[in-house]
Amino acid sequence: MNRWVLGARPRTLPAAVVPVLVGTATAAGGGIHWWRAGVAMVVALAIQVATNYANDYADGVRGTDDVRVGPVRLVASRLASPAAVKRAALLAGAVAAVAGLTLVPAVGPEVIVIGAASLAAGYLYTGGPRPYGYAGLGEVFVFLFFGVVATTGSSYVQLDEVTLLALAASVPVGFLATALLVVNNLRDIRTDGATGKRTLAVRVGEPATRALYGGLVVGAFLVVPVLAIRRPLALLALLSAPLAIRPLRVVSGPATGRALLPALAETARLSLVFGVLLAAGLALSA
Repeated sequence: MNRWVLGARPRTLPAAVVPVLVGTATAAGGGIHWWRAGVAMVVALAIQVATNYANDYADGVRGTDDVRVGPVRLVASRLASPAAVKRAALLAGAVAAVAGLTLVPAVGPEVIVIGAASLAAGYLYTGGPRPYGYAGLGEVFVFLFFGVVATTGSSYVQLDEVTLLALAASVPVGFLATALLVVNNLRDIRTDGATGKRTLAVRVGEPATRALYGGLVVGAFLVVPVLAIRRPLALLALLSAPLAIRPLRVVSGPATGRALLPALAETARLSLVFGVLLAAGLALSA
């Protein structure tokens, strides 16, 4: 596979796709502007890719990726120079910015603030003088930006307002996006701890991290019946429950390091299927 595709971390992209699908679906019934939805998807994917490249660059130059048990990193593995990876991050960020600006005449200048905050959050995860990912705050920001902001923002570009339904729907989306980061950090807990990367997993330890993962996954499903009060077919999301069984078993067991890689892939798959089903249910029962 092309090194730049690997560096973009395709398995993380459901975290960008799902909130746009779900947020747009909450606007069904009020008239969906499909071109706005398409632009929102481009922006979300570009921000995710920019974040991944920025993370690769920042961790690579700090040396925290020198010993990895997960997928390859461009800088640490010397598949690309730090300067080249930095340029790739800036290019992806520019794509997000240009695409987002096309929404301004239709939606308003507030989309600039949302986009700028999202790009900044992506960069500051591992970049800057005090990266919040190294301070154990990564999960909080993922929930906020890949859950609440991305989902309600996708609804906002359709309806020009933040609705209670969109806020509620952002919760399970954010839970599963956060679960993806949690299992990623659980996988890297030993190497992160050895290199001074104080993620939440490093700070609270393996047992609490495994429990957090389980709580996020189960919590996502528990929110669905609440959404069904307004949109009954939201219950379609429960059909994805069987996909949660294996990663829950793996993460709750003794697996460490590379043994957690299947759980990472399966969590991404769960997030995508859950999100597609939830979006379909929300739209069909509008």
